[in-house]
Amino acid sequence: MLPWLICGGLAAIVIALLVKLWLLQRSLDEIARQLGERLTQDTNSPIFLSTRDAHARRLAAELNIHLKELRRQRQRFQQGDTELKNAVTNIAHDLRTPLTAIRGYLDLLEREELSPNTRRYLDSIQNRMEAMTRLTEELFRYSLAADQPALRLEAVDLRRCLEESLVSLYASLTQRGIVPEISLPPEAVVRSLDPSAVGRIFGNIISNALKYSGGDFSAALDGDGTATFSNAAPSLDPVTTAQLFDRFYTVETGQGSTGLGLSIARLLTERMGGTIRADYQAGRLYIMVSFPK
Repeated sequence: MLPWLICGGLAAIVIALLVKLWLLQRSLDEIARQLGERLTQDTNSPIFLSTRDAHARRLAAELNIHLKELRRQRQRFQQGDTELKNAVTNIAHDLRTPLTAIRGYLDLLEREELSPNTRRYLDSIQNRMEAMTRLTEELFRYSLAADQPALRLEAVDLRRCLEESLVSLYASLTQRGIVPEISLPPEAVVRSLDPSAVGRIFGNIISNALKYSGGDFSAALDGDGTATFSNAAPSLDPVTTAQLFDRFYTVETGQGSTGLGLSIARLLTERMGGTIRADYQAGRLYIMVSFPK
């Protein structure tokens, strides 16, 4: 009789332990699921548990404390980020008026009889003013692109967008003695994108080639939605190439560069689900933009 009682007691203990483990596993699954939801969603709901296990509830309470602090820090960051973007946009916009006035006065001075030294100083002022105007304009555009809530997606033919971007900058390329080599697929490459954003991406990349090209430029598009731009770039190296997409980064030989063109290209590309990267091989710069289906 005693052995049976012992076996029955052990069986009861094992069953109790299995139930306890099952309840603990269910609690951990609830915590994992709700924690993932709280981290990816903007919600104030805490983690709730159906179990009364003291250890699991204590873990949930501790996580709720950290989630509350994380939400507070996130809201603080978002508010500061919005205020900074608004301030940059307003400053860039407000700078346009005095810059326009300065340009007008410089144009009037150009018509006056000036000494050689004064003419040289005036040319230097003119160059600095033009650089500041470009920087202000690019800063304004970058703040608008970063703050734009949503892009207008529609069916876009990448081949046609690339053709239009090349045509718009063809005169600038030929003025530098660059005859671009172009390779396009025979069929349309259609993706769901924002047409103005795609044009801006291609235009910024081609404009970058105008600044750094060693005398040539090529653009190719394949049927998979990848556009490859390349040019000889003797002023670059692998280290500087890795920094080309950083905001305000400029290469010393990039005349008139604001350091925002490729930053804007990366921002818009990633917002539309694409990828963009740069590579430097055998003295050539390669920029690849891909928009997969």
